Amino acid sequence: MTDTYTNPVYDGYFADPFVLRHEDTFYAFGTGTPEHQGDRAFEVLRSPDLVHWTSLGGALERLPDPQARDYWAPEVACHDGRFYMYYSAGLGDKGHQLRVAVAERPEGPYHDQGRILTPDDPFTIDAHPFRDADGQWYLYYARDFLDGERVGTALVVDRLTDMLTLEGNPHTVLRASADWQIYQMGRAMYGGVYDWHTLEGPFVREHGGRYYCFYSGGAWEQPNYGVSYAVADHPLGPFYEPREGPLLLRSVPPHVIGPGHNSVVQGPGGSDYIVYHAWDADKTGRRMCIDRLEWTEDGPVVHGPTFTPQPAPALRQEV
Repeated sequence: MTDTYTNPVYDGYFADPFVLRHEDTFYAFGTGTPEHQGDRAFEVLRSPDLVHWTSLGGALERLPDPQARDYWAPEVACHDGRFYMYYSAGLGDKGHQLRVAVAERPEGPYHDQGRILTPDDPFTIDAHPFRDADGQWYLYYARDFLDGERVGTALVVDRLTDMLTLEGNPHTVLRASADWQIYQMGRAMYGGVYDWHTLEGPFVREHGGRYYCFYSGGAWEQPNYGVSYAVADHPLGPFYEPREGPLLLRSVPPHVIGPGHNSVVQGPGGSDYIVYHAWDADKTGRRMCIDRLEWTEDGPVVHGPTFTPQPAPALRQEV
């Protein structure tokens, strides 16, 4: 048994990490590089303890469309014994749209179902499926907004009528509200020039009857990138931010740069862990990290991002 771990917990490039716990085994899916994916998109890893990870290769059979060259931010939901992968595909930072693929096993292979979930939207990324206690599934994702005081990418949610279909009635979850969320000043987009803000990577966890939407804000390549959250009493909102700033994760120069795009998973001992990527000090790649997430009366707290040895997740139920 490993008593401690040190971030990152996986040495390879592994951005936008999502971890699925299935039958007491952990599966991680991430935006990666062809080195460990082969002919498929999205490297998938397996672990018994959130610390020791083994690569299983690529998860998703690639699309024949040449405009679907780049694959971003996979998340997987298990429903009625099948596994549904939500992801975006596009060309560079243009034209990304949400899609869904299906597999019979958590590691895949996943086969795209031939439909775009958001066909009327020119840019949608970072799909996050969430199942409420009543069985209703929702899909949170990021899209572009050109109105308002802070133009840019922000968060919405829509009901899933089934695992392959959105209702088509998206509700705004959160718009940019602060300067730390600036992606780029004077960015040329959609035929105009904007001071562009970015909120992305939504992930929702219900706790104590409330819904906490974790998200990343800022510029993913820069130190201002970090993780915060908003709260609501219903999956459709309205959501509000309790305080300004990246409340959960922020850069710790020169050790950790741009921590973000998180998921949350219950560890083997029962505690919650936040899983995220961060640049190393030399910015050679974004790598998967974990830190314990604590629930307090004031909301979730993360004592990180850490870069020194930490207590490893317990293998038995914690009390």
